[in-house]
Amino acid sequence: MAIFFMLILVLFIQLKKKKLFTFSSWIFFVFIGVSIVYISDKRNRTNYYKAYLYENVTAILTIDKVLKSGNYYDKYEAEVSQINEEKTVGKVLLNIPKDSLQKTLNVDDKLFLKPSFIALTPSLNPHQFNYKEYLVKQGIYHQVFVNNQEFKIVDKRNFSLQGLAAKARVEIQNSLKKYNFKEEEYAVINALLLGQRQDISKELINDYSRAGAIHILAVSGLHVGIVLLILNWLFKRLDTSKLSRVFKTILIITLLWMFAFIAGLSASVVRAVTMFTFVAIGQSFKRKRIVEHSLITSIFLLLLVKPLLLFDVGFQLSYLAVFGIIWVQPKLYSLWQPKVVILDKGWQLFTVSIAAQMGVLPISLYYFHQFPGLFLLSNLVIIPFLGAILIGGIIVIILSLFEVLPQFIVETYGAIISLMNTFVSWISKQESFLFSEISMSGVLMLSWYFVIIFGFLFFIKKRPKNFILWLISIVLVQSLFIFNDFQKNKKHEFIVFHKNKKSVLGERVGDTLYVFHNLDTAMIKQEKVLISYKVGEVINLKYETTSPSIFQFKNQQIIVVDSLGIYKVDSLKNPIVILQNSPKINLERLIDTLNPKEIIANGSNYKSYIASWRETCRYKKTPFYATGKDGAYVLRN
Repeated sequence: MAIFFMLILVLFIQLKKKKLFTFSSWIFFVFIGVSIVYISDKRNRTNYYKAYLYENVTAILTIDKVLKSGNYYDKYEAEVSQINEEKTVGKVLLNIPKDSLQKTLNVDDKLFLKPSFIALTPSLNPHQFNYKEYLVKQGIYHQVFVNNQEFKIVDKRNFSLQGLAAKARVEIQNSLKKYNFKEEEYAVINALLLGQRQDISKELINDYSRAGAIHILAVSGLHVGIVLLILNWLFKRLDTSKLSRVFKTILIITLLWMFAFIAGLSASVVRAVTMFTFVAIGQSFKRKRIVEHSLITSIFLLLLVKPLLLFDVGFQLSYLAVFGIIWVQPKLYSLWQPKVVILDKGWQLFTVSIAAQMGVLPISLYYFHQFPGLFLLSNLVIIPFLGAILIGGIIVIILSLFEVLPQFIVETYGAIISLMNTFVSWISKQESFLFSEISMSGVLMLSWYFVIIFGFLFFIKKRPKNFILWLISIVLVQSLFIFNDFQKNKKHEFIVFHKNKKSVLGERVGDTLYVFHNLDTAMIKQEKVLISYKVGEVINLKYETTSPSIFQFKNQQIIVVDSLGIYKVDSLKNPIVILQNSPKINLERLIDTLNPKEIIANGSNYKSYIASWRETCRYKKTPFYATGKDGAYVLRN
């Protein structure tokens, strides 16, 4: 089919049919996209592991990636290499309870076990982060829970680049641990140079995020771009001839991929190095707009290999930031060209930060709902020294591997890292400059990009057409705000949120959610379930200190049965029953007495009670809803 399309395109070129060629090209690329998505989805293969799942199967899982641990489990991404005697493909999320005596698992370890493959659970509350959706985009559809006595390490994968990179990274980490770096210093070095953020405390990550400098801690396009700039500067003497430029390009690309290898060949690093590999190739040609073409080529290549990268947040942010810098920064820089070198370099950095922020601001608000107002200050202070920090870190690693790292270098480098952490922490504490809980829908995000793009086009070329397009985009944004407000004020909902061991009920009336709960005052105001709903719906929260036992929602009565077990109310007719705080009741008798329309059990009940109630409702043919399995219960007008 692809050959057929190619022949058609060649024919249209020969016949000089530009419109037909353009239309056929679009069809051809859509065909390529659909085909690649289908081929890359392992569920479409005959040896996908799910086809061999029966009771009491044995499996061999091969560790592909060590993930950041959760509160209770160490997590791994694992390939299902074998089910019983059948060779299989497909990935799962492996969860192993944290234990001080647990076996250490590394990339390429093969585990023999008798697993239960559990389907991923979607988010249980409205507007909550959907971890299931995130894993599905990584090709993961099931998870496995085993303790340390339920598996055995039987072998290692013969060879993989990821495994080799992981071994090199572990060797580097062990060599660094021999020196007296402080805990936070070591954690930041691990993140900056090796791409491992597992050891960084939540407090420090929050500080970098609130300061608008979280990208510093993730080895990505920023780090690789700085390394490329340094390498171009080091080898600029090789630009004398065409042959020397080819040698320089090959040398730079080799060193970039060595840096990626040291950083563990993580997805973000491979993506960034691939992007800048094409940039380095493009720069060697010294032609106009070659960098843009190189970036587009790298996007095409990456999506051919892994099409679902298109929906990866890091992928989107990296390319939007780079394109923002390429297209916007030169125009901003041309507004003022200082004669003093220091001012000129500062102005360059300032315009780069503004251009990158213009590229990523709408999508950042869409995903993260906050804007650090002091991002310019943190970037202006940190980024000029980031190149030196990266080069210094590489020198520290090399010297530590050969065990010739002087103590004064350890202390100096550690002090620089601590100083950076202290500065970021100070920036993050300027809360008046942190704009959080900003709501941004997908449609609104795209509309803001139209405002930015058409506004910038008008800024460059003040033509009536560009001005009209800019005004239309502004009107579109305003129309969306008006429409959303209209829709918001019409809403009336009753919600039973899911919260483990607690009860949280809400009645939404227009732009206000009245919250009824059994949490203390400090906890409820920090409750992420409610904050996510508030931001997603752009509403106000009003916390109620007392919760009624009976609600009237339109024509529907709702009764809350708590630990006291009181439910006999004469005026009730076919109510919805909410069970909370594990009431010790005879559910059959309750059903016979109230004839409920539906029974809901929230997260405050014992799991054993919920299982028993489910069976009773099945026997009595009464609809049963458990928020721990089915998600938040939402009753709408």
